[in-house]
Amino acid sequence: MEQKLTLQQKLLQKLSPQQIQVIKLLEIPTMQLEQRIKKELEENPVLELESDNPSSDVDQMDDGQDNNTDVDNEEFSMDDYYEDEEIPTYKLNVNNYSKDDKYIDVPFSVGTSFHEFLHEQLGLADLDDEEQQLAEYIIGNIDDDGYLRRDLTAISDDLAFNMNLDVPEEKLEKILLVIQDFDPPGIAARDLRECLLLQLERKENKDFQLPKTIVKDYFQEFTKKHYDKIRAKLELTDEELKKGIDEVLKLNPKPGSSYSNPLNKSNQHIVPDFILELVDGELSLSLNQRNVPELKINDTYTEMLKTMSQNQKAQKTDKEAVTFVKQKLDSAKWFIDAIHQRQTTLLLTMSEIISFQKEYFQEGDETKLRPMILKDIAERTGLDISTISRVSNSKYIQTHFGIYPLKYFFSEGLAKDDGEEVSTREIKKILQECIEGEDKRKPLTDEKLAKILKEKSYNIARRTVAKYREQLGVPVARLRKEL
Repeated sequence: MEQKLTLQQKLLQKLSPQQIQVIKLLEIPTMQLEQRIKKELEENPVLELESDNPSSDVDQMDDGQDNNTDVDNEEFSMDDYYEDEEIPTYKLNVNNYSKDDKYIDVPFSVGTSFHEFLHEQLGLADLDDEEQQLAEYIIGNIDDDGYLRRDLTAISDDLAFNMNLDVPEEKLEKILLVIQDFDPPGIAARDLRECLLLQLERKENKDFQLPKTIVKDYFQEFTKKHYDKIRAKLELTDEELKKGIDEVLKLNPKPGSSYSNPLNKSNQHIVPDFILELVDGELSLSLNQRNVPELKINDTYTEMLKTMSQNQKAQKTDKEAVTFVKQKLDSAKWFIDAIHQRQTTLLLTMSEIISFQKEYFQEGDETKLRPMILKDIAERTGLDISTISRVSNSKYIQTHFGIYPLKYFFSEGLAKDDGEEVSTREIKKILQECIEGEDKRKPLTDEKLAKILKEKSYNIARRTVAKYREQLGVPVARLRKEL
């Protein structure tokens, strides 16, 4: 263990501050990069936006140099802090937009959040101040799906310990009934059965009497799809039972999800890191730099360093000033270089992914995705696998057929009977199509699905089929059964 730690320490010590900075910048997506650049601009006065044009009054700096007293220069020279070559004006400017500069920023965020929507309705409820406070506490315990997962006893205990309020469960139950009358229907239910009943109780039509009975009295049979038992106990025809079951299936099992973003539960705005366009049959890749400011080094500090280094007689304070300016100049140069290296690495990696999966990116057909792992792209780019992993993490690409995370394009592969290697995603696609096209009265079991795949030359075990089915979010055959 000690030898392993020593080896790790030696490896870490080999990374320079610049390399660490590049690694950190590689990990973050475009939106965070914009924030990171703003932070660097605030902390380093040497960095500035390309659009800024600060005036540089070098003459004023020269005026103050004549009165300097001699200092011991045996161990100190201004030349030590000023390189022979003049410090260039580093500029970050990547001309990688498309010719017509068109860009559609696809929003994934939503307006009012689910909990905000509940609080808005609470303001209209006929409750006194104490009841309003209790209702707010209950709403705070409702999850994103719209359920109150904690029982009222636990909430009563919380109120006693945290807010010194002695609230009986009966009072909380009364307030909960008020909240359950909010929109969307089914909100603040404590389980699926209550959620469905709340939705059905709002339906006045007599056609919903059978669905209410099914959910209220035969919920276990319903969830296990033991429809024959329900039909026998209620003495229903197949048509009557099917109509009742269909009405239940139309209800929303997660009422809160209608106010939540299914692609991004944090309600953040997804900004693609890459833009891929299909122009005249050719793929055109660019980095999304629309909100990333262009940077350069402030000429004022460059001139300041030059002037102070040319002064043969420097005070101790001047030496400290030069050291400070030199450090800030180096830091600015490293940061701009790191940004540039990030861009180069991102483009190189994404270009090789597109090259590897060219047929897929041309058509957008996921069955065209070839098996691809991090190692494949690492070998094509000459970069380390960890670098490819950092580039692929939390990055998105906007294509002509949608926005996708880079991780989507990586998948393991399996060999067909004829030796051809295919992506596991292609196999999942076939499974999905088989399940969608099955007779819902007699759903395909995992064993039957494995047999179908074998007929298509995909020799896959039943347990592997079950794993892929679960990854697709598809329940077992018994639970897919319909009337």
